[in-house]
Amino acid sequence: DVLTLFSYPVHPPGKPERARTEHLPDIAVPTVFTHGTSDPFGSLDEVRAAAALIPAPTQIVEIASARHDLGSKTLDVPGLAVAAALLLLGRG
Repeated sequence: DVLTLFSYPVHPPGKPERARTEHLPDIAVPTVFTHGTSDPFGSLDEVRAAAALIPAPTQIVEIASARHDLGSKTLDVPGLAVAAALLLLGRG
């Protein structure tokens, strides 16, 4: 019913010209991107652009100061992603 992506690698670190987004327009289900604001695999602006390629509803969960591992000592990262997914499905 919903796709949840954690730290989607929009491109290899330092190589934005090698985007990994060509398949995103084929996604037909609501999609949540959970992404750290310091992830070297893509900035939040790049994640927003990638999400815009998906014709289904999308949501971006920003994890402040997190890198690719989404490490946070204060946030329940999986819980935030699930909550966003439930909202997209109209169940939250």
